[in-house]
Amino acid sequence: MGKVVVKNAVKRKPGHLYYVDGKGNVCEAVMARGGRKKKKKATKKKTAKKKKKKR
Repeated sequence: MGKVVVKNAVKRKPGHLYYVDGKGNVCEAVMARGGRKKKKKATKKKTAKKKKKKR
């Protein structure tokens, strides 16, 4: 396990992931969130009206 060297050395932003790379630097990456795709606006299609038969 690792050791805590310094507490609160980096101000954290919500939605970001922080890690220590191989050289010992603290790195920041945006966390990937699944299922949050932009929704497309619903488009209304015009449908042909059926004509009623006259008797």
